[in-house]
Formats: sequence, structure tokens, C-alpha cells
Amino acid sequence: MKIAQVVCIFKPYKGGISNVAYDYSSGLAKMGHEITVFTPLYDEKDKEFTSQEFKIVRLKPWLKFGNAAYIPQLFGLLKNFDIINLHYPFFGGAEIVWLLKLLQKNKIKLVINYQMDVLGVGALKYFFKLHTKLIMPRIIKAADKVIISSTDYAQNSDISKLLQNNPDKFVVIPPTVDLQRFFPQTKNQELLDKYNFKADDLILLFVGALDKAHYFKGIDFLLESLNSLGLNNLKLLIVGKGDLKKTYEAKAASLGLQEKVIFCDSPADSDMPKYYNLCEALILPSIDKSEAFGIVLIEAMACAKPVIAANLPGVCSVFEDGVSGFAFKVKNREDLQDKLRKIFSHAEVRTKMGLAAQQRAAELYNQSKQLKNLEQLFLSL
Repeated sequence: MKIAQVVCIFKPYKGGISNVAYDYSSGLAKMGHEITVFTPLYDEKDKEFTSQEFKIVRLKPWLKFGNAAYIPQLFGLLKNFDIINLHYPFFGGAEIVWLLKLLQKNKIKLVINYQMDVLGVGALKYFFKLHTKLIMPRIIKAADKVIISSTDYAQNSDISKLLQNNPDKFVVIPPTVDLQRFFPQTKNQELLDKYNFKADDLILLFVGALDKAHYFKGIDFLLESLNSLGLNNLKLLIVGKGDLKKTYEAKAASLGLQEKVIFCDSPADSDMPKYYNLCEALILPSIDKSEAFGIVLIEAMACAKPVIAANLPGVCSVFEDGVSGFAFKVKNREDLQDKLRKIFSHAEVRTKMGLAAQQRAAELYNQSKQLKNLEQLFLSL
């Protein structure tokens, strides 16, 4: 099949939507399908990322803002594909795909990945709210199938009524983890030395983008929670980059956490398993439902690491609370601190939860299994 992947952001940018689109493209290409990724060209440096498995077409936006871009060129480029797979949200691109589907109707098979609700902050939240009310439902209704990461998230999201009214249109295919890359390993001594970790240090890991588009990751809240936690040998390693990184570094310094919080720019993808295996547990302290899943959770789980995450729809269904990790009340500092103490004060708890996490990752998020489910969905249309 000829399959078009349409996504608002793509590698080398690191983020959930980009990662899902890449995994789909690479996996389907390895199965013998002809894949073309259409994505905006935000920076000329992005062209440095290429693939021998599939084609990447980076289109110069007529207008752009953050991870949104108006690229009407899409209209003339998507007419000869068997499947168009649109990763939503994509402001400025999704509308073009929708228009094409309305005009071509049965000539085009459209599959939408509904990645997340969009809330935003400041004046943007009013635009997003209006778009969600007036435009988004029409885009979703135009699709032949809609992929969701979990029923839990969809039932609590902005597409809940659409799901209720037409459940057969929706298919659960969660994000995946490559179990050949992510598995338990001993701590990498080179990284321990690089970040000056001591033998008795206990490492809490955060992995995620530190830009304005990912304001919802909850780094401010996490730093404030650590400030009065205790646990003197606990260290927080923050892996990620973005335009808010210096702000977070200043925040950590103002709280007197310079010795407890280490910031690290995003390493090469090939090195990420070493970082997961460096920690005792991974944390995802997101503050609103812009966080729909959390791929970092399943990557850590595959490495036999327990996870600690906000009790958000979708996120809390990734792991079993009290079995493979702990969920805490959203933006509740005391509850997060309680869960951190439970994890980091009892090594046997971490070990038991880590093994349960690894088993769950293998059973539910195995990349090869879920990509076969994706292929079968496309072939059925």
C-alpha cells in the first residue's frame, strides 16, 4: 500500500506525536509498504534527519506558530495514496486533509490518530476551545477510522460524544515500545561519572520536551514538590531540551536544588535505554489532559523501572497503580511526595514493581504486535 503519514512535527524533534509517526512509518516500511511522511519545514536543520526506509517531504509553511503550520500544498500532494494517516492535532494541516476528504469522499481512505486534546494557555486557549467545538468534530467525522491510545482517555476527552455516538469508528492501538532496544541493563558507569552520581544516590528520571508546546509536563510542580521532600540521596535527572529549559534551571536554583537536580540535553535515540536503566524510577508529573498517554512510561517499564505519574485519564491506565507504579492526584504536592517516599524508601518495592512493569510493557505495548494490528486496520479499509 501507498500510505501518507501527515504530522505537525517530526524527527529530529522529540515528542509523543513525532515518535508515534516515526514508529508507524518505520514499522510499515519494514513490512513492505510505501510510506511518505508529510510534515512542515520549521528549520532548515530538520532536513539533516533522513531515512532510508521511507520518504520525508518537509513543506515550507505559509504561516507557522509553535507546532502549528498552514501548508495548503498538502491538497495537491495527497491524491494518489491508498491511506492517509493524519496525526491529530495538526492546526493548519488537518483542515487541508479534511477538505480533500470532503471533495474526494470514497476515493480517499482517511485514518486519524487522535493523539490528545489541546488546551493551551493564555489567549491560545480560546482559539483551541473554539476549534475544538466547531472544527475538530467535523474532521473526526470525516475519517473512516479513528485510532485512540486508550478507551479511558477517549471517554474523558473532547471526542467522548463522538465515541459514544459511533463506537465502531474508533480503534484502540496504543503507542508502542521496541523491546529489542528497551530492556533491563546494569547502570552505565560512564553516565554515572558524567553526572557525578555517587554510589548511594537514588535517581528519579524525567524525560520530555522542555518547550512551550509542552507546558503541561509539570516541571515547575515537580521542582516545588522536591523542595520539601527530604530523601537526601534522591537526585532528579531531567532529560530534554527546549525554550523553557533555562527557566526551569533558574527555578531549581531559586529553590536551592542545584545539587539535587541535573539537567541533560536530549541524547541520541540510541542512548535512551542507558538513561532509563540509570534510574530507580521514572516520573511523569503532567498537569492537564494534554497528556494523553506518556510513551516514556512504557519505555521505562520495558526496562523494569516502576513509574510515578499523575492520575490523568489515559495516563493512569498505562500502568497498574500500586502494582507497576504509583499514581498521584494531579498537582497534589503532598500525594506526590507520599508516593516518592514509598518508592525510594523501599528497594524491595521498586524491584517488585519494576518486574511487574516490564511484564505489562511486554504484554500490552509490544511494538511488533501493535504494528501488525495497525497494518491489519489499514488493509481492512
